[in-house]
Amino acid sequence: MADAILVVFDFDKTIIDCDSDNWVVDELGLTDLFQRLLPTMPWNTLMDKMMAELHSSGRSVEEIADCLRRAPVIPRAAEAIKTAYALGCELRVVSDANVFFIETILKHHGLLECFTEINTNPSYVDEERRLRIFPHHDFITCSHGCGLCPPNMCKGKVIDRIQASGFTKGKKQFIYLGDGQGDYCPSLRLSEGDYMMPRKNYPCWNLICSNPQLLKPKVHEWSNGEELEKILLQLIRRSITANGISANQFLAVDCQYRSVPVSDRGLPWLLDIPH
Repeated sequence: MADAILVVFDFDKTIIDCDSDNWVVDELGLTDLFQRLLPTMPWNTLMDKMMAELHSSGRSVEEIADCLRRAPVIPRAAEAIKTAYALGCELRVVSDANVFFIETILKHHGLLECFTEINTNPSYVDEERRLRIFPHHDFITCSHGCGLCPPNMCKGKVIDRIQASGFTKGKKQFIYLGDGQGDYCPSLRLSEGDYMMPRKNYPCWNLICSNPQLLKPKVHEWSNGEELEKILLQLIRRSITANGISANQFLAVDCQYRSVPVSDRGLPWLLDIPH
């Protein structure tokens, strides 16, 4: 069954084709101040300060939201998400962005309802209508203890929690898509029956290639949105066919979203990075 597949997406440079923090900072004229303060404080603290700067200069939360709505989505990523959702897969986000940025962009593109959970840094609009941003993990009082991840968030521990939770009972396979260094740790938590989809020539892919024997899941790289869509949906099709879902059922959803065909003809081969 397709509901035995859990697809986990990173957000920045995996769903959108930029870093959402840098996008807002650059688009709203804070690049110089951001670069000047970057060596002096943690990233999330700095982003919270940038939001304070915008607020004090009279920029509204709605202006920030408008800026986020202009962020470029990777071509075909939205279609891949909608098709995976329509096929019955469970979709979650694990990202080092923040709740406000992610939800604003996903909602704008009609994707928010596709995801059952968003794991990221918390954010909220306070009583003064200022956007506040905080770290996912309170590293000041207690370290998460992972040497691979930034102090504010270990995505590997998020995957551990998802794997151990009652929500994944009966789940047979994980498919994880990501690009950054922070996506390497969760790739080490996946099992032999799972799939890892790193973006080629990005930090996660480079780390995987440096020692592929460390990973248990099958690795399928992608370079652009078209490859992301084709490979992801082929992996889903492979899994749901193995679990007794007919080709006609897949084709019905496939035609709806104009995605990959049921036949393998015309699709790139799925090349495993050797372990």
